[in-house]
Amino acid sequence: MEHGDVKILKKKPIYPVSAELRKYLRFYQRDAKLPVGYVDLLNFYESFPVMDKNGKDTLWESPLYPPHEIDRLHNGLKKAYAMLKASGNLRIVEHKYIDRIDYCKFGNSNPFRIKIVNRLNDIYDYFYVKKADASRIYGLELEEIFSPNQVNYLVDGDSLIEEHIAGIPGDEFARTRLREPDYNPIRIAKEFVKFNERCMITLLGDMRSYNFVMQITPDFDDFQFRLRAIDFDQQFYEGNIKVYMPQFFKENRPYVELAMEYLTDKTVLQYQQEEQSSIMYQARSERYRLKELRDVSIKDNISTIDNIHQLREGLFKHYSDNQYHRCESMTDIIELNIKNVIRQVNA
Repeated sequence: MEHGDVKILKKKPIYPVSAELRKYLRFYQRDAKLPVGYVDLLNFYESFPVMDKNGKDTLWESPLYPPHEIDRLHNGLKKAYAMLKASGNLRIVEHKYIDRIDYCKFGNSNPFRIKIVNRLNDIYDYFYVKKADASRIYGLELEEIFSPNQVNYLVDGDSLIEEHIAGIPGDEFARTRLREPDYNPIRIAKEFVKFNERCMITLLGDMRSYNFVMQITPDFDDFQFRLRAIDFDQQFYEGNIKVYMPQFFKENRPYVELAMEYLTDKTVLQYQQEEQSSIMYQARSERYRLKELRDVSIKDNISTIDNIHQLREGLFKHYSDNQYHRCESMTDIIELNIKNVIRQVNA
C-alpha cells in the first residue's frame, strides 16, 4: 500500500445551498425551521480557549454571551436538539439543559459544538451548529447512501445542525491504541483499506486522521472496528486525486504502516473488492435517491473547471480509462466511478 504526504494548499470556499438542493432536502425531510441559527450563536462578545485535561489547547473556544441572550439561545438549542433527535418532540429535552457552547475557528465550517446534559442522570450528548455548505451536504448525503453509517442532520437557510458521531478520534487512536495487544491488527488494517476505497470512489477528500473516528464494538470472541468520516467539507472539490486517498496523508501513516505490515497485495485487493460490492449493492438499493441527488448536483457550482480537469486527468492515469476525459463535472466523475465499480463487480 503506497503512502506519501499530500497537502491542501487553499481553503475551500463555502458554496451556498441552491434552490434545487433545498427542494431535495425538503423531500427527504432534511429541512426544518430552526429556533436558533448559526448567526445567532455568533453574537458573543468575548471567548476564552478550551483546554483538555492535560492543559493542551484544543483549538476550541468558549464564547461568552450577553446574560439577556442566554435563556433564548439555550431554549432554542434544546428545541433544535429535539427536532434533530425526535422530530421535535419536546419531551426528550424536558429534563435536559445546555451545559456549554464551544466555537472552533479552525477549518472551513467554523462550527459550534453544543453539550446537552440530562439533569436526572448526568448523561450528556453533543450536537453541532454549522454554516450550511452545499459541499458538506452532498458529502453527508453520499455517506448516508454509500456507507454502512446513518447520518442525521437538518438544514435551515444558512444553518446546518448535525448530530455528534461518537468514536475515538483517528489521530488519538493511532497514537494510543493502534498497537493494543487485545486488538487484531489485521481487522484494523482491513477497515482502513475499505475506508480508503470508499473515499476514493465517492470523492470524499481530506480524510486525515483527525477527520475520522474509530468505533470499536466488542464481539463474542474479538473486537470489530469501523472508521467513520466526521468531516465532509472537502466533498468532490479538489483536483488532486491523492486528496481522496487517505493513504497519502502523513497523518495516516501509522494506519498505512499497519496495513503494509499485516496485509499482502492479495488481501488488500480482496478488501477493496468487498467494499466495491457493498457500494454496488447500495447504488442499486438507493438508485432513485441517487438519481435525484445526481440531477441536483450536476446543475450545482461546487468546484472549479481547473479542479475538474485536473481530477479527471488524474483518474484517467490511475485507472487507464479514457472515459474520464468526457466528464464535465464532479458529478460526472462520481457517476463514472460508480458505473466502473458495478462493471468490475459484475465482471
